[in-house]
Amino acid sequence: MTTKKHKISASILAADFSILKEEVKNISTSGADSIHLDIMDGHFVPNLTFGPDIVKCIKKESSIQLKTHLMIKNPEKYIDAYIEAGSDAIIFHQETVTHIDRFIDYIKSKNVKAGISIVPSTHESTLKYIYDKLDEILIMTVNPGFGGQKFLNSQLEKIKNISIMTSNIANIDIGVDGGINPTTLTECVKNGTNLAIAGNYIFKSTNYKERVIKLKNCFN
Repeated sequence: MTTKKHKISASILAADFSILKEEVKNISTSGADSIHLDIMDGHFVPNLTFGPDIVKCIKKESSIQLKTHLMIKNPEKYIDAYIEAGSDAIIFHQETVTHIDRFIDYIKSKNVKAGISIVPSTHESTLKYIYDKLDEILIMTVNPGFGGQKFLNSQLEKIKNISIMTSNIANIDIGVDGGINPTTLTECVKNGTNLAIAGNYIFKSTNYKERVIKLKNCFN
């Protein structure tokens, strides 16, 4: 079994967008490994967020990696705009793409990392034939669409199964997204998580660095 680097990604959707420039600068120096950008279209998930222009603005102010999570239908139509806006990684949903292999190849041809996410009701077996192509598998631990939801313990078995199936792939991150705090992350780590996306837990505090440290301590 390979040892994976432990990583924390801050979900900017939980930030104060009235001072977005300052928020991006502050989270970039907090010790977080990346900024997670939730792109929602009001169709695949019941919420609307922001588009490539905001991604471009965040890129200008960020000194850490940007990971763009496309929670949208027909991501093939919009992928170029988000890559051109400065995304260092694109995470798309298994449920939204038919020709997954082709889509991963296209993303990587642009020198961008490729990840795939699955909602709580999607079985991990759907990813069986593409593990070796992915840089990240993101397990949604809430039903996506809104922040502040309660963590779904039902996803711990899925995390464990994916971790086992990818145990010999060194460059693939096993991430969790939704309801993440030190208590829930500790359980995820026990089941094989090495990457956590956290929004409210970080941004609804007055000390981002302290919160990131507390999350990273869950890996010890």
